[in-house]
Amino acid sequence: MADFDIGKRQMDESRVPVLVGSGQITQREPDPSRGLPPIDLTASAVYKAADDSGAGPALLKALDTIVVVRSFSDTSWRFICPFGTYSNPPKSLANRIEAENVQHLVYTHPGGNMPQWCVNRMFEMITRGELDAAVIAGGESLATQKGAERAGLELDWSEDPGGSCATWGIETRGWSDMEDRHKMAGAIFAYPMIENAIRGNRGRTIEQHGLEMGKLFSRFAKVAEGNPLADRRQGFTAEQISSVNPNNPYIGFPYTKLMNSNAFIDQAAAIILTSAKKARELGIPEKKWVYLHGCADAYDHWYLSDRINFHSSPAMSKVAREALEMAECSLGDVDALDLYSCFPSAVQIACDEMGINPDDPRGLTVTGGLPYFGGPGNNYVTHSIAEMMDTVREKPGSRGLVTANGNYVTKQSAGIYSTEPPNKPFRPKDPKIYQAEIDAERGPRVTEVADGKAAIETYTIMHDRKGPSFGILFGRLPDNSRFIANTLGDPTLLADMTAEDYLGAKGTVSSSDGVNVFTPD
Repeated sequence: MADFDIGKRQMDESRVPVLVGSGQITQREPDPSRGLPPIDLTASAVYKAADDSGAGPALLKALDTIVVVRSFSDTSWRFICPFGTYSNPPKSLANRIEAENVQHLVYTHPGGNMPQWCVNRMFEMITRGELDAAVIAGGESLATQKGAERAGLELDWSEDPGGSCATWGIETRGWSDMEDRHKMAGAIFAYPMIENAIRGNRGRTIEQHGLEMGKLFSRFAKVAEGNPLADRRQGFTAEQISSVNPNNPYIGFPYTKLMNSNAFIDQAAAIILTSAKKARELGIPEKKWVYLHGCADAYDHWYLSDRINFHSSPAMSKVAREALEMAECSLGDVDALDLYSCFPSAVQIACDEMGINPDDPRGLTVTGGLPYFGGPGNNYVTHSIAEMMDTVREKPGSRGLVTANGNYVTKQSAGIYSTEPPNKPFRPKDPKIYQAEIDAERGPRVTEVADGKAAIETYTIMHDRKGPSFGILFGRLPDNSRFIANTLGDPTLLADMTAEDYLGAKGTVSSSDGVNVFTPD
């Protein structure tokens, strides 16, 4: 049995996990009738990952586990595919890549954290001897889907290969019934509310904060400009990102179109992990091996209504500390970063919780981020891990930190990667140990049926093609309890709430048929 040197100790190589292959693909087919559907695109990424390892088809035949990250069409009502569904996505993928020896098929539950979460779990499984070679992959063809719908095409993306698959992750949706009744049923509604809370906490005007968000994301856009896989490579300036105009309208105030994750893209990525023993048997050179030195997973209170505030994330802070402690390094020892960047608020909170300067010379992304590189649903972090593998390989011994975020700054995962062999066995702390600390801190009492005098805690004004459409807000009652409400549909009021600062504005809230409505004084 082969041994693996770790410091002065030796370990059974069959229990040492390594990442050995990464593959990414961005499809830019202008004819939607010719574009690859999601599983075919995903298979292309898996082939690239196998080729990247140097083992090619032999590695695919050695796979015993396939994990497919849940597609957006199976996640959100906004992205339902009219062309059919895959009944068993990991089985369809296995058939396409001719992975004949697969024993375990997994389809994840939703969450942008899931790629990193799966790496963390599967590294543990290798140390326990539960798997030997596995792939994590996902893909989206939402640009092709949207183009086909607009062209009136009738595509057939239905497939039933038979069999069943396991599911990983948490099925619970990211918003409560109460939040749903007030139209806060998705990321585009939640994150702008978080953003306005950040602005209030920092004491900025709307104009000041808009430009700061533009400056932050212009650095992401600059990285995307140099990344041939990125979807938006124009290298947008801070002014272009923050300026509101017909080509860059508000989606959910204070976010312009260029501040939103760009979901309508065709992208797929795959990463392959094995035991060191299997990698050696397949002839994969050690220069391709990437180790996970530190990792952690945690989550904040599931619903925004229950948070202590809307400008922080105890889970993000805890995950960063735990991952660094496991890797036995400090943030200053990390050479490259990829912070999850669905919206500016996610990046700002990550910087605050980890003590990272937004102007950090290392940069905050290796891909270009979700608005510019592309936001392929739940699968973006598979891309960032793949990109980080290439980054640390180019500088052997360097470290790269990847963060992953699910729901609304809710589910947090992190991983620290390096080509340097670790000096101890892979053994992360049980997340239940530190999750209990996060759960113990609760926000204010929530009042579902609100009535009387009140003040706005944070808010957003959602826009459609015609302009301001409706408002959502969190507020406080005189007893300091929290409520969620909508605003009146008055176009003049909605427009004023995007031009003037309504944080802390006083007014009256009343309830009818389970929906609270706030009227400012």
